[in-house]
Amino acid sequence: MLVTFALVVLQEKGFTQELTIASYNIRYANQDDSLKGNAWSNRAPVIAQLIEFHDFDIFGTQEGLHRQLEDLKKLAPVYDYIGKGRDDGDKKGEFAAVFYKTDIFKLLDKGDFWLSTETEYPNKGWDAVLPRICSWGHFEHIESGANFYFFNTHFDHVGVEARKLSAKLILEKIKTIAGNHHTILAGDFNVDQYNESYQLLNSSGILKDAYDEASIKYALNGTFNGFNANGKRDDRIDHIFVTKDFKVERYGILTDTYRGAFKVNESADSANPGKSSSQTEARLPSDHFPVMIKVTLISK
Repeated sequence: MLVTFALVVLQEKGFTQELTIASYNIRYANQDDSLKGNAWSNRAPVIAQLIEFHDFDIFGTQEGLHRQLEDLKKLAPVYDYIGKGRDDGDKKGEFAAVFYKTDIFKLLDKGDFWLSTETEYPNKGWDAVLPRICSWGHFEHIESGANFYFFNTHFDHVGVEARKLSAKLILEKIKTIAGNHHTILAGDFNVDQYNESYQLLNSSGILKDAYDEASIKYALNGTFNGFNANGKRDDRIDHIFVTKDFKVERYGILTDTYRGAFKVNESADSANPGKSSSQTEARLPSDHFPVMIKVTLISK
């Protein structure tokens, strides 16, 4: 689970508005996770409440299947979303969706492209083992008129060449689609802050990692957790990059947990032989942690 969360202050035409922006790897729903106590049916309400509590105005998700996105929309009905399934360009496969509050933003434009030499239809690029997609939206803040682009993606987990060339492709697409507009790129990049693919983005002259730019950091763990609430690591594979129009105030990796029930074996319940007892344990809403930034959007 990755949540990438950003608080944005829009300053346009003399108007200042604080906004919360996020990117969340919500982990695709699958039977193996269910057998281990991490079923989507258990996690979905927690994720929805997390989103509502932090009051995300606009956020990206990775790995979500169509039914998962529809579940979130039902649980948090103030949002709509854009994006396509990576497997068929419609509803099949994982999405890199962008959710937004319809009462705050007007969607001006949207699109999707595949991370490949053939960007217009579903296919695997270079040495990737799966089709990979990037979805984007051009949004206007209704009250202030300020607008920006939000790109959301998920790089391949195996293909080294694919990740490197995906980074180059996204930079070219940002130039073509967003031009000199304010831009955010968020997602699960499957590489840490020392990797060549990461450096291509962070040293591009177009984008900078919000982590590096933040004056205050709250990042006591890496961003991948593997559903292990007690794990500790330092590498960040989920990132938010921003253009120079953003002044980054704060960066945080949110390690929120919830309590889930599990059954203790009968043999372990010595106080009540022949009976099972119910206890709880710390669980995580996804296998990635949310990432948070607070920024000020500087008017041009």
